[in-house]
Amino acid sequence: MRRLPFLVLLLLSACHEAPRAREFEGTPAFHYIESQVAFGPRIPGTAAHQRMTAWLDSLLRRRADTLVTQEWTHVTTKGDTLALTNFVARFNPSAGKRILFLAHWDSRPTADSPTSPDSTRPVPGANDGGSGVALLLGVADVLKRHPSNLGVDLLFVDGEDFGDFTKTPEDVLMGSRYYAAHQVAGPQPLYAVLFDLIADKDLQIYQEGNSLVGAPEVVDLVWSTARDLGYSNYFIDSPKHTLIDDHLELQKAGIRAIDVVDFDYPSWHTIGDTIDKVSAASLQVVGDVAVALIRREEK
Repeated sequence: MRRLPFLVLLLLSACHEAPRAREFEGTPAFHYIESQVAFGPRIPGTAAHQRMTAWLDSLLRRRADTLVTQEWTHVTTKGDTLALTNFVARFNPSAGKRILFLAHWDSRPTADSPTSPDSTRPVPGANDGGSGVALLLGVADVLKRHPSNLGVDLLFVDGEDFGDFTKTPEDVLMGSRYYAAHQVAGPQPLYAVLFDLIADKDLQIYQEGNSLVGAPEVVDLVWSTARDLGYSNYFIDSPKHTLIDDHLELQKAGIRAIDVVDFDYPSWHTIGDTIDKVSAASLQVVGDVAVALIRREEK
């Protein structure tokens, strides 16, 4: 993901209310982050990436009604051949009314943030990659326990964070670009929500600029759902950052996609993106919103 010039507006204050009864379980979801970090950086072409592939495949086959795997190879601008895999965990696959949640599962090969103390090492990816995957797996657990009459697809995209977003744009967002060109059969989702960097201990999710341009009604839906749950101090009803992220590839394919992302994360693209920077409490907040979106569309 890469930040573009951003727009700053006044922050709208809102009260905090007690959350409703929860289906999403933040602590087990946090353990999914721990498991990913234990593999090591999940960089395409590495043993850790292969272990993560097998782990996701095993978990999702036990939870989803149908699991679609998309496997392909990508030749980078440097000539390296990468084996990549998307996973589409489908719940109630015959339903005509569907929504799509997605996250990237790879991690960045170089900690190239200007604030990183060492740019030669890879990013551990606890929040950047790990948190989005953990959230989707937590949602999968909810849907396994309490099936929905809504169709839900959980898309785990590979190769989001491999290259340089400015110099080699073809070597990033690879999984979402592949999915956009090879969508699963059936109707397009009503909308899609990308979850990225959503377990920061200091959780502050502003509205993202390209989401407001490409699918403003979906932004309104997500933030109003968070407000109804009493989470307005986490989902801040104001734009701030404008990002190049996986949602843009889906927007190009006609899907109403937005980015739910806490980009005010000091450890982004640094060697400090470690397990101590993320929390089960933040996962709980965003997981509650994700499940509430599903239950809202069931009505």
